[in-house]
Amino acid sequence: MTAVIAGNPHKDKIPDVGWWAGNARFADLSGKLLGAHVAHAGLITLWAGAFTLFEISRYNPNAPLFEQGFILLPHLASLGIGVDAGSSALNTYPYFVIGVLHLISSAVLGAGGIYHALLGPDVLLKDRTFSGFFGYGWKDADKMTNIIGIHLILLGFGAWLLVAKALFWGGLFDASANAVRVVAHPTLNPLTIFGYLFGASGSEGMAAVDNLEDLVGGHMWVGAICVGGGIWHTLTKPFLWARRILIYSGEAYLSYSLGALSYMGFLAAYFVSVNTTAYPEVFYGPTGLLETDTGVVTARGWLATFHFVLAVLFLFGHLWHAIRARGEAAGFNFKTGRMVTPYQGNPAVGNLSTIVNSSDLTMTFLQNLPIYRSGIAPLSRGLEIGMAHGYFLVGPFALLNPVRETEAANLVGLVSSIVLLAILTVALSSYGTVTFTDSYQGSGYGSVAATIPAVPASLQSRDGWSQFSGGFLIGGVGGAIFAYLLLDRVGSVLMLMQGSL
Repeated sequence: MTAVIAGNPHKDKIPDVGWWAGNARFADLSGKLLGAHVAHAGLITLWAGAFTLFEISRYNPNAPLFEQGFILLPHLASLGIGVDAGSSALNTYPYFVIGVLHLISSAVLGAGGIYHALLGPDVLLKDRTFSGFFGYGWKDADKMTNIIGIHLILLGFGAWLLVAKALFWGGLFDASANAVRVVAHPTLNPLTIFGYLFGASGSEGMAAVDNLEDLVGGHMWVGAICVGGGIWHTLTKPFLWARRILIYSGEAYLSYSLGALSYMGFLAAYFVSVNTTAYPEVFYGPTGLLETDTGVVTARGWLATFHFVLAVLFLFGHLWHAIRARGEAAGFNFKTGRMVTPYQGNPAVGNLSTIVNSSDLTMTFLQNLPIYRSGIAPLSRGLEIGMAHGYFLVGPFALLNPVRETEAANLVGLVSSIVLLAILTVALSSYGTVTFTDSYQGSGYGSVAATIPAVPASLQSRDGWSQFSGGFLIGGVGGAIFAYLLLDRVGSVLMLMQGSL
């Protein structure tokens, strides 16, 4: 792909960033981005097919499925595929067919990805041709809603595929009956289905579902909502309030997507942790059991842990790209440095300087603090300051909280620190909203008084201060988590230090 960039006639549209930026380098080249998108789909299907065959090769019919470290076979089994009477053993032939079909699909998708990355047009023009249907521009809000609509329709049909499997294609595995059965009468009553959202069936919310009729009925409703919403978005244009509030850029769409993935990751981690209807215990292991007595992580443990970890990563990615999207929309350049200049541009102006507050040592120290240091963006200042605050907050909270004598002391300290950081972030954001104007109008340089360096001009705007506040929250939470990990392993650290001495 580096060679593609080097000889590309649209090289001016490719940002000067490293390979780590990934597909973001092709945000303005719709053809190349399509190639990356299709190739990514090929990698996903390749993984699914290859690991299905790998798990088949490791399958032991004499051991419980959830104790064998699998994550794909339990999903297929819960769909009623390859489950023999009593679910004591699995018929692996259907799994072999599914794995091979995924491998074949990955080859087709991979070929499509290579074609669009190397041979296809760099930019898909929006016209009346077939390829023109896939053309778009990030600023075209109408086209973006059409794309959202198409994705929603596909998601709706995906939900209906599960319904079809339950009603017509052999049924699903019923944990209560310990057998595969056809769901002949799915629940269609909206009061029952949507009552799960309000805790009508239990405090677990949606995860309280305990029968296949409600599970399949819920998928019927979700499919209908997605298809209906998709048709709505393809036929309508964004309302005025949506055009005014939302940001239409590649980075903004990435932020929206990561936010949605993060939410679904947290929901999936919770669902798999407590539900035994969609995730039967015979395939995933008992609820609350993430690891067996022999040290084997159950399928439920793998799914819950990794969904939660990935959801956290996606959440921070959402916040990061949201800050960048809002900053760029306001005209902020994240690569622009900030210099410190004399107060009002005149070093001769007197301002009560003394031998202490204006000495070279004092000024050097102050000018190298993250709030004053030149050459960094508001987001970076917030990250650095937040990390320092988050790191030093955990200790006092852990030592002085009411449960300081228990094993939960460090965890309580972490939670308390994060809550305080959130409150501080709200205060910072409120201060910036009422103090600064919407955009920065200065020359791009801060100022330095003879005694105390002034806050850089890049922070003296509502947008710059918003980026600083967001960076403070992200850095603070990261610093607090790092301090918590150190405190939680302080014994191991001391033993290591003693051993080195």
